[in-house]
Amino acid sequence: MERKTLHITNGDSLTDRLITSDLVYGEFLVWREMLCEGPTEIKIESDSAIAKRMVFLKKYYRISNQDYQEKFISELKKLEDLTPYNQIILWFEYDLFCHINLIAAISLLLRKNTDNIPIYLVCSGRIEHQNKYLGLCELSDPQLKEHLEEKILLDIDDLELASHVWTLYCESNPNKIAGQIKKQSSFDYLSICLRAHLQRFPNMLTGLNILEHNILEMVNTYQIKNIKQLMGYALEYQGFYGYGDMQMKRVLARLFQFLDQTKDRLILSERGQLALQHKKNFYNTQALDWYYGGVKKYDYLYNDETHNLLKL
Repeated sequence: MERKTLHITNGDSLTDRLITSDLVYGEFLVWREMLCEGPTEIKIESDSAIAKRMVFLKKYYRISNQDYQEKFISELKKLEDLTPYNQIILWFEYDLFCHINLIAAISLLLRKNTDNIPIYLVCSGRIEHQNKYLGLCELSDPQLKEHLEEKILLDIDDLELASHVWTLYCESNPNKIAGQIKKQSSFDYLSICLRAHLQRFPNMLTGLNILEHNILEMVNTYQIKNIKQLMGYALEYQGFYGYGDMQMKRVLARLFQFLDQTKDRLILSERGQLALQHKKNFYNTQALDWYYGGVKKYDYLYNDETHNLLKL
């Protein structure tokens, strides 16, 4: 039997691109999840983990249980028998959204019989002569081919580090993640993503996290006409988070109390000015039952001087 390549991709857009461009051959597992938000468990394939994800996705994103089963859980079943494959290639990007999915995928693979199957990573990000980081679908066909040719073979230390970080992400003490930031590995963007993750917790002075604070800064700095235009700015200049439209809509909805709409533009409300200037703490108006992996977002505060988290 001829053995094939298994491509684990970060979404349908990339999968369609790879198939239609004839750049790669083999079979595909499409990773349609967003594990950077909501509760998680180490074994994402377990009944209890699936149940948690279903409740979260249905409540906050109106994703039905049937859709989750068909679009994600059914894909994971492709890993039940890995004997047809002679290599696995992971296609994920530089941002936090992708990296949380990436380390979860690696953790799952290590629970399978992959001892004799090489695992490679194709990861986009910095591109020569580009002034911004690029996603995989933003690459030209020659650039995508070059990335594939230069794919990174992940050794056992890389794989175990990724799995360990995933375990820490699913546990209740996010400060343990800080200890992994300086670890050397083949993951060029993991350290940056872990720092970005810690900064998602509310700032101890304002109750807002860095992404929320940066959005208020955009409103204060640029001539933004309305929420729709603000959405475009927030998506374009979010840094290493990699949020999509659905996630960013939830972020913006939490910021309405800090914004006023005039005839010509969005401006900061009085509350927005106080928050931006770090003159008032709005933690009590923001706190809700929101999880990042194994931790409630509002159970910890971020100290931007020490870069540590304080448990409430």
